[in-house]
Amino acid sequence: MKTLQSAVVVVCCLALQPVAQTPSQPSAHGKSAESPGVIALKQDMRKLWTDHVVWTRDYIVAAIGDQPDAQAAANRLMKNQEDIGNAIAIYYGAPAGQDLTILLKEHITIAVDVVKAAKAGDQAAQQQAERQWQQNATAIADFLSKANPNWPRQTLVDLMQKHLSTTTSEVVARLNKDWDADVRAFDAVHEHVLHMADALSEGIVKQFPNKFTGPSPS
Repeated sequence: MKTLQSAVVVVCCLALQPVAQTPSQPSAHGKSAESPGVIALKQDMRKLWTDHVVWTRDYIVAAIGDQPDAQAAANRLMKNQEDIGNAIAIYYGAPAGQDLTILLKEHITIAVDVVKAAKAGDQAAQQQAERQWQQNATAIADFLSKANPNWPRQTLVDLMQKHLSTTTSEVVARLNKDWDADVRAFDAVHEHVLHMADALSEGIVKQFPNKFTGPSPS
């Protein structure tokens, strides 16, 4: 297996500056419709994480195929981690955003080691790097769960672990040149990351409800 010099997750952090106005009106079914601010947050969070898996795939394809654009894709992934950190900083402050960025960049750095070991056929080094990758994912879950009580630790651990496993499946399929499995794997990666993005958005809305009662910010 030749796993990724990937990222986990997150680009183009659009400024989320909620404007508190009137609550959203009930829908025709009697439930409160999501305010424009909530919709904007979910769209922006999905954009960040979609870019994350798209650029991860771009890197995987380039690295496995020994293409010259692999480093450019890796650089773009690093920028994505900064964008995710900046998105979190809007609600939790700049230091928190910087700490998350460090954890996410560490995620990428460890993934580089996984790929190198896999290419070299060094199973011991690969297993060690994969253990570090799992530990990093748990550290990210711990960090986020402490910031928001609506992000249960175990839920985040499960989300992060599935993100790693779906990405690994994508890499393995490509290494094996199983193109149908490769396509299915990316579909699974994308579907899961959208679920993860929505879970993060919903936790923010629950923690800061007053920030999402007005129209979408510019």
